[in-house]
Amino acid sequence: MRVLVLLVCLALGPASVLGGSEPDFERLRKELIREIKEDVRETAESIGRDHFQDKVFQALASVPRHRFVPEKHRRRAYENRPLPIGYGQTISQPYIVALMTDLLDLEPEETVLEVGTGSGYQAAVLAELVRKVVTVEIIPELAKQAKQRFQLLGIENIRAAQKDGYYGFPEEAPFDAIMVTAAGDHIPPPLIKQLEPGGRMVLPVGGPFMVQQLTLVRKDLNGEIHTEQMLPVRFVPLTGGH
Repeated sequence: MRVLVLLVCLALGPASVLGGSEPDFERLRKELIREIKEDVRETAESIGRDHFQDKVFQALASVPRHRFVPEKHRRRAYENRPLPIGYGQTISQPYIVALMTDLLDLEPEETVLEVGTGSGYQAAVLAELVRKVVTVEIIPELAKQAKQRFQLLGIENIRAAQKDGYYGFPEEAPFDAIMVTAAGDHIPPPLIKQLEPGGRMVLPVGGPFMVQQLTLVRKDLNGEIHTEQMLPVRFVPLTGGH
């Protein structure tokens, strides 16, 4: 039962810090990482692994999640749950951010496409691990805000654009890895085409406002596609002209 609750993003993380003074965000971030590690152990049977790569946790420790949430939610930034960022969108649950990042098995020289920039938090985590991140967001206001955050935080290896991510980013393709942070009822063919042979893609697949399946896609060196359903999740729907 705990697994299902966790996956539909209802599990609570560290309690919000009350009072007038600013929270100790560094301490809260460390507590969050400890909680994620515990959740990994508890969900090991479902996700097929009992630990994530150390570099994934190092990336989470390096990115200040509180800088990617609206001011009114800042004190809750290190709860292990999604938070609203406006325009009907959310910043993903940190456990899911860590899981999707770990599934991509990234290398430092790689280029990653992210579909669904949102607040920019996931792109910032990816940027700690690879040479370049290309991230696209369909909502103009969110795309603009994320680009401003990257500039303020001095993150220079992210190219952010406002466009319909269903069609990927052919100008920068092919990609070593692709992450989609919104759910559709199928795997977008343009993204499969833009995935490098030997590449990996992770995305939720399923109908809107339903429990979807987090799916790992691999393209082998011959261009054949292999998929593996990892676990049930719930994401906002992928929108756009498709």
